Amino acid sequence: MRNLFYIVFAFLLVSFSNEKKDAETVISVPLAGNAFSSEHIDGSNTITDNGIENWTNPKEFFTLYFKISKPGTFQFTVEESVEVFGKSEVEFSINNESKKVTFTTSKKVVSIGTWTIKKEGYVALKIKGISKTGDRFPSINRLEISSKDFDGKISYVPNNEGNFYHWGRRGPSVHLNYQVPENVNAEWYYNEITVPKNEDKIGSYFMANGFGEGYFGIQVNSATERRILFSVWSPFETDDPKSIPDSQKIKMLKKGENVHAGEFGSEGSGGQSYLKYSWKAGTTYKFLLRGFPESNNSTTYTAYFYAPELNKWLLIASFNRPQTHTYLKRFHSFLENFVPEQGDLSRKVLFNNQWVCDEKGNWTEVNSARFTTDNTGAKGYRMDFAGGLENDSFYLKDGGFFDEFTTPKKIYTRPLNNKKPEINFNALP
Repeated sequence: MRNLFYIVFAFLLVSFSNEKKDAETVISVPLAGNAFSSEHIDGSNTITDNGIENWTNPKEFFTLYFKISKPGTFQFTVEESVEVFGKSEVEFSINNESKKVTFTTSKKVVSIGTWTIKKEGYVALKIKGISKTGDRFPSINRLEISSKDFDGKISYVPNNEGNFYHWGRRGPSVHLNYQVPENVNAEWYYNEITVPKNEDKIGSYFMANGFGEGYFGIQVNSATERRILFSVWSPFETDDPKSIPDSQKIKMLKKGENVHAGEFGSEGSGGQSYLKYSWKAGTTYKFLLRGFPESNNSTTYTAYFYAPELNKWLLIASFNRPQTHTYLKRFHSFLENFVPEQGDLSRKVLFNNQWVCDEKGNWTEVNSARFTTDNTGAKGYRMDFAGGLENDSFYLKDGGFFDEFTTPKKIYTRPLNNKKPEINFNALP
């Protein structure tokens, strides 16, 4: 009888131990999709699809981000994927609590340390090089994060399926889908946007007048170049503009002074135009788009940009899209970052005074918009996205790993401005 008691007790003890082990949170975080260099260099070769590599500069450091849904105590381990070049000392820190780790052997599991994180939200793990005997610091592919007391959710980019190392590091895109009455033949879309000061990060595209077949907005292309961009997709679906048949190519009808026009690819293909223009953060700009069906089963789209610095409307370009017969549909705006190395920086934009004008010249103010995010946000890989109302304007914000996010698919309504655009269509260039 006593032996039976011990057998049952041992069985329960093992079961309890397995239950505790099964309850332990363990994740493997690839640095390729979740870490950022302090250098923010477009095309940098220190963060690759293999994680941190080619790390030679002691002044360069890296930050790994993940989001926790509740506080907890976490253990960090460098997985066997580490590659070592001589002897190196590397410092890992969270909330100014640092641990120094010595690397001497490649392909070896290395324990970094344990941190207690007292607040839910994004966690930033900084990785700095202290010293090295070889020509570079270790190449680190993945970190294992485990916890015995944490039973919440951890948000991060888990793998590269669907090229998510690229999309995840770019960060989530966010959109406003304006609620236009369905019975309006919208020939004109009008919008005003303001990029707040210090929110004009390199790689940002602030798209003002989106429509079913293209988009129109402003970009920050580099430290010295900014653009007003207007593009129309071809009805022929491809990422290679050279494969588009002549019968389905976007035709350029006219363009403004100093406007570059050509083709684009990689995310659909079609006709693209842009004007290099040094627009400024803190200034409000106006966007006007026309779209109307022609008699030959095509639609003509024309984009105008109001430059307050010049006190006039500028023609960007006019394109004709074949095999299309429509007025403007799906009025929307969006905010995105197109440079992965800039995905740890936040950006924000305000939109106000949206209107549509029908084919008879009747203006209608549009003051409701539905907020959405892209697949990066929808999957929960990145949760640093927000949108809605701010000071009677719509706003969009993304990137930078901020904690507060907006639940997608909500509709927001701003107060009516009753400020109908005063535009002489006949005087437009």
